[in-house]
Amino acid sequence: MAIEKVNSSSSLAEVVDRILDKGVVIDAWARVSLVGIELLAIEARVVVAGVDTYLKYAEAVGLTAGASAA
Repeated sequence: MAIEKVNSSSSLAEVVDRILDKGVVIDAWARVSLVGIELLAIEARVVVAGVDTYLKYAEAVGLTAGASAA
């Protein structure tokens, strides 16, 4: 993946379009403990992508019905 340096500023619409086209995955895990006792554990996976992008990659990893039927 090549990194492109652009000197012009991007509008919000261009940024949103690029995120929906390429997709973004945020995977977070947090644990809160006090004196060795776990009080709270949070796991989160957030996927932001356009429908076409999500379906393309979800089928590749077997998350859609079309992939399991094949």
